[in-house]
Amino acid sequence: MQGDEAVAGYEEKGQSSSELELQPKKHKKYRVLIAEDEAPLRNLLKLSLEEAGYEVIPVENGRQAVEVFDSQPVDIAILDIMMPWLDGFSVCRHIRKRSDVPIIMLTALGRTDDLVQGFELGADDYITKPFTFKEVEARIQAILRRVEWTQERSASSIISIGRVTIDSDAHEVFVGGEPRHLTPIEFRLLYYLMSHAGQTIPKATLFREVWGYDLVEGTNLVEVGIRRLREKIEEDPSHPRYILTVRGAGYRFREPS
Repeated sequence: MQGDEAVAGYEEKGQSSSELELQPKKHKKYRVLIAEDEAPLRNLLKLSLEEAGYEVIPVENGRQAVEVFDSQPVDIAILDIMMPWLDGFSVCRHIRKRSDVPIIMLTALGRTDDLVQGFELGADDYITKPFTFKEVEARIQAILRRVEWTQERSASSIISIGRVTIDSDAHEVFVGGEPRHLTPIEFRLLYYLMSHAGQTIPKATLFREVWGYDLVEGTNLVEVGIRRLREKIEEDPSHPRYILTVRGAGYRFREPS
């Protein structure tokens, strides 16, 4: 798929920099790493994001992406899955061993396995080709606002329910005193559920509050996130004790006894 097809309809819309107010905070210039082997798409994303006020580091393969990430600060990474030398999954895995920086994966239409694998490796979101730049705008804005909210919130940093303890300041989770490794998005999902323990949270609310934007029809990120959390904190994920499904209504974290 060619880059001009991937960003369908963007050029003809003629957005200006005044219309693309992407930056959640104008006083900070966010640095975006774009790893995409299709030059037309990579260049269009670079120009569009720079026009919107971002600093952009474009690379054409996974090896270059790793080199950039290891040598300079990056605020958010956009990774195409199919790249030479190292694919996007390998780059995502490398980044997650070193940082919680937000990661957006670019995947081909209909590749649902890409979504699941990327999420399990620690990706925060994914965008399906072909896409519009407006969609890229919404995803970046939602993620960066979520990061700022996480950094600035003043709520209690430690929540303990049963055998599960989450410390939002230290970014740690313990089950029965044993540490559990959660990806950034899994951590945010668990924190939201535990901070609203006893309440039934609709899927659309979780999507908005955890992922940061309105629910898209056919998206199963919430279900994947819930399944992954159960595998990490429940003794028997098939018969969960903490993260309960309320059929037809959403999900609920068990109230403290």
